[in-house]
Amino acid sequence: MLGRRGRGGPVSGGDFVSIWSVPERPERQGRGPRPAYSRTQITEAAIRIADADGLDAASMRRIAADLGTGAMSLYRYVPSRDVLLDLMADHVLAEMDMPARPSGDWRADLALFAERTRAVWRRHPWLAGLHRPRAVPGPNRLRLTEFAFGALDVGIPIDEMFTLLDMLGGYVERVVRGEIEWARESEQTGMTPERWMMQSGPYVRELLESGAYPMFERIVIDARLPHMTPDEQFRYGLDRVLDCIAAVLPSP
Repeated sequence: MLGRRGRGGPVSGGDFVSIWSVPERPERQGRGPRPAYSRTQITEAAIRIADADGLDAASMRRIAADLGTGAMSLYRYVPSRDVLLDLMADHVLAEMDMPARPSGDWRADLALFAERTRAVWRRHPWLAGLHRPRAVPGPNRLRLTEFAFGALDVGIPIDEMFTLLDMLGGYVERVVRGEIEWARESEQTGMTPERWMMQSGPYVRELLESGAYPMFERIVIDARLPHMTPDEQFRYGLDRVLDCIAAVLPSP
């Protein structure tokens, strides 16, 4: 949210307006210079920095240096860091490139939605560091909301749609957070999942030989999931989540 709209854009106090209601470029103030940048240019610079060096690196000072201007000048376009984070998150959601409307096959639509959400998070790991539950939805978020809820518009109450989509989103988020953490640890320490398994092998054998952990033994010996590729693991779990959703939907 932003403040009262003035000649140069929103300012503090008064009636609040959303950044999405503000023009890309602020109005020229008096005889001063014309605005040199757009909000999108600033957002894209912030995303480039966050992709390369993490979310904390995308400060106004760093973004301004990337654009070749002063940090204070950016506040004409983006009034706060929280607003910048909202802009960044909404901007990258355009990469999901979902169809304009659901196909009528809710399962295929939600599977596509989940897979493309995972892909965006993996390309932009800093998304895992955003905690903005009350952010005002931007245009890309709204398009995705329309698609996901439209896919589940099969005769169930809207509250049921909320619950089911929250369950789906929770699964995707949990998996991708784990993948991001593995990738970050591997980059920092060189400890890949394969190397970790090799190093932990002696201890695992010790546990198995003790006979004290029969369920752990079944996990090590019988479970297929840990030996799947990350894509196979994701799809296996996604199918189970979609099965749960199917169980509560009306019969066709």
